[in-house]
Amino acid sequence: MILLLATILPSILIVLFFVLSDKFKEPNAEIIKVFFYGILITIPAFFINTYLSGIWATTQMEEGLRSSFFTAAPVEEGLKLAVLYFLVYKMKDFNEPIDGIVYGVTVSLGFATLENFYYVYILADYYETTPIYMAFLRSFSAVPAHGIFGVFMGYFFMRYSFVKKGDNLIFAFLVPFTLHGCYNLFTASNFYISLILIIVSWIVAIKMFSKLKKIQSKKKKENEKKII
Repeated sequence: MILLLATILPSILIVLFFVLSDKFKEPNAEIIKVFFYGILITIPAFFINTYLSGIWATTQMEEGLRSSFFTAAPVEEGLKLAVLYFLVYKMKDFNEPIDGIVYGVTVSLGFATLENFYYVYILADYYETTPIYMAFLRSFSAVPAHGIFGVFMGYFFMRYSFVKKGDNLIFAFLVPFTLHGCYNLFTASNFYISLILIIVSWIVAIKMFSKLKKIQSKKKKENEKKII
C-alpha cells in the first residue's frame, strides 16, 4: 500500500493543487476524463519511443542527444498536446484562460502516473534500486517535471485558444518539448542540474498561474457585482 501511494499520490496531489486553485472549478467528470486520456496515451508513447530508439541506435548521433531530444520528448509532448487540441479544445467547460493550465497539468500527470508504475514496478531492478526508492526519487524529479511540462503547454495552449492563434500552438509544443529534452539530458549527465531546472521552471510557472488567478478573481468579483 505504501509503495502504491508513493507511486500515484505525487501526481494526484499536483493535479489537485491546480484543480482546487481554480475559482470556477472544472467538472470532476471532465478532469477524470482528461487524466484518463493522459494515462491512455502512455501506450502509443511506449511503442513509438521503442521504435524510434531502435532507429536512432543505428545512427552516428550521440546517444545522450538522441535519447533526450529525439524519442520521449517529442513523442510524449506531442501526444499530450493532441489530447488538448482534439479533446479539451472542444469541451464546453474549457471556457477561460486558467483552464488551459488546469487541463495541461491534468493530462501531463495522467501520463506521469502510468509511466511511474512502469518505472517503479518494472524498471527498478534494471536500474539496480528498490521500487520504494525509485518511487521516492521520481516524486521529486520526473513527476514534478511532467507537471511543469503540462503547465507551460497549458499556458501557451490557453494563449492559442483565448488570445491569439498561430504561433502559440507551436509554442505549446516547442516549450515543453525543449524543457523535456533538457531534463532528460541533464538527468543522464548531472541529476542536480535537472533538479535546478525543475525548481526554476516551477517558480516561473507558479508566477504565470498566479497572474491568471488574479485575472480570474477580478472576473469573479465583476460577476458577483452584476448579480447584486
